[in-house]
Amino acid sequence: MATRNEHKLRELRGLIAGHELVPLPADVELPPETGSTFAENARIKARAAARASRQPAIADDSGIEAAALGGRPGVRSARFAGEHATDAENLERLLREVPADGDRRVSYVCALAYAEPDGREELFEGTCSGALAAEPRGTGGVAALDPAEKDAISHRGRAARMLVDWLETARAAAR
Repeated sequence: MATRNEHKLRELRGLIAGHELVPLPADVELPPETGSTFAENARIKARAAARASRQPAIADDSGIEAAALGGRPGVRSARFAGEHATDAENLERLLREVPADGDRRVSYVCALAYAEPDGREELFEGTCSGALAAEPRGTGGVAALDPAEKDAISHRGRAARMLVDWLETARAAAR
């Protein structure tokens, strides 16, 4: 997995059960996320991790797109309120910039890229759309849903299920 983020690893391990996910080795540096889309950034990270580790790699890029902001923050979701902003600070800025009486439609988007050292690639994208609440609720990232409900409808859960289906089909074809 092209990450050392323990939270993301734990979440994806639960979503991609039956397939071993290991964190990115400490000596592997990922290139900067210079893509203009989640898919481009996920591919950049997956390719780099696969080449460096000489193993198949999976990378995730995800965030939120607000209709009222023309799709922003998009790929800048993690840095929306500044380079080292917390999730709470990014959400605070989003709530401040999306007009209370305006278009509150938002979509969480996740791109999961799979890359092999020989150059083979696949991409899986999931989206979860809804309306931005007026203030934060819950602690699980998608309002007040419990983890099982969140995984069933979340952007990352949808992309992960597509990836698992593809991996299972590839595994069966290899037999």
